[in-house]
Parts: sequence; structure tokens; C-alpha cells
Amino acid sequence: MKDLKEIFEERRSVNFFDKNKDLDEETLEKIIDLAVLTPSAFNLQPWEIIAVKSKEAKEKLYDVALKQPKILDAPVTLIMVGDKNGYKEDNPAWWYMKDVGMPDDKIQGSIDFAKNVLYNTDLKANNFAVRNTSFLCMSIMYAAKYYGVDSHAMIGFEEDKLKEAFGIPEDKVVVLLISLGYFDESKTLYPRLKRNGYEKIVKVV
Repeated sequence: MKDLKEIFEERRSVNFFDKNKDLDEETLEKIIDLAVLTPSAFNLQPWEIIAVKSKEAKEKLYDVALKQPKILDAPVTLIMVGDKNGYKEDNPAWWYMKDVGMPDDKIQGSIDFAKNVLYNTDLKANNFAVRNTSFLCMSIMYAAKYYGVDSHAMIGFEEDKLKEAFGIPEDKVVVLLISLGYFDESKTLYPRLKRNGYEKIVKVV
């Protein structure tokens, strides 16, 4: 069993997937169910996932995602969708707080604060959807590695055409695509590129 440090060190963005090796439904479900432990604002979980697996769906996504071969080769590519209206009162996740004893008036106060202060512009609502869904995206890639599954995240797509192709409404935002599968061992990845560490990126004040 890999520990967390090993998962961080071994996860790579895999460009080449073994097109003959499937990702079974049970493993995909385990990856998602582990990843959703990621945090989100008020635990609102403003996200949806479209799992693109069929040949027809892959070809449709390939056409609107800059014709990236990994979309056809990987057994599944996830379309990660953020909900710009996920902070509104009709999201049932608000009321999950009742399960831990939060009184109704406190929950309603949080709803009003989110609506009137935190996410009261289109830009803030869009950022809400993108930021929270991004937490889930990274968690999925680490959860995948825990289960021995490789991944590659992509922002190369035409969002308007992708939304049209997959019936995604305008109040949703496509945050990322994540291909999942198994590295094609006949290929070679470049070595990991240098990362800037603590000394370069941290300012202590």
C-alpha cells in the first residue's frame, strides 16, 4: 500500500494511455468516492462529473478538445463541471449541517451571507464554481494514483462547443478534463520538470 508521500512523488501527467487496458467501473467508483472527501465552501459540493467512456462520446469530446489523442486512448475522460448556482438555497447540501446539530436559523444565515455577500456577482459565482471543483479535480488525480490509475488533466477544449455537444447548461462551467487509465509502457515520459519550492514561493510576514 502506497503512503501519501509516495502518491505525491509518483503521480505524473501521463500523455500516453494503454488503449487496450480498461478501467473497470468499480475502480472508477472507488476513485470518485474517495476524492469527494475534498473540502468545499460550506460543504456545498457544487460539481458534477460526466464520465466519457463510449466510442461515440469519446469522438465527440475529441472533436471539441483540440483533437488530443489521449481522449481516444484513455478508457475514460471526466468532464469536470462546476455549478455557478451551487451556493443558492435550493442546493440540498446546505441542510446537511442539520445532521451535526446546526440550527435552522444559523444555516439560513449562512445561505443569506453567501447570496448577498460572498457570491453576489457573476464573477464571484463563477469563481465559486471553479475554485471548489478544482479541489475535487486534484483529489481525483491523487485518489486515482492511490488505486494504481494514471491521469492527465487538460484545459485544452472549446467550452462553448463542449457544452453544446454534451448538453451542459450555461449556468455551469467546464473546469477541467481528466483522462484516467494506465500508462502505455511502450512509451517514455520526460523526467519530471523542476518545481519551485518553499524558498522561492513563500513570503513569511
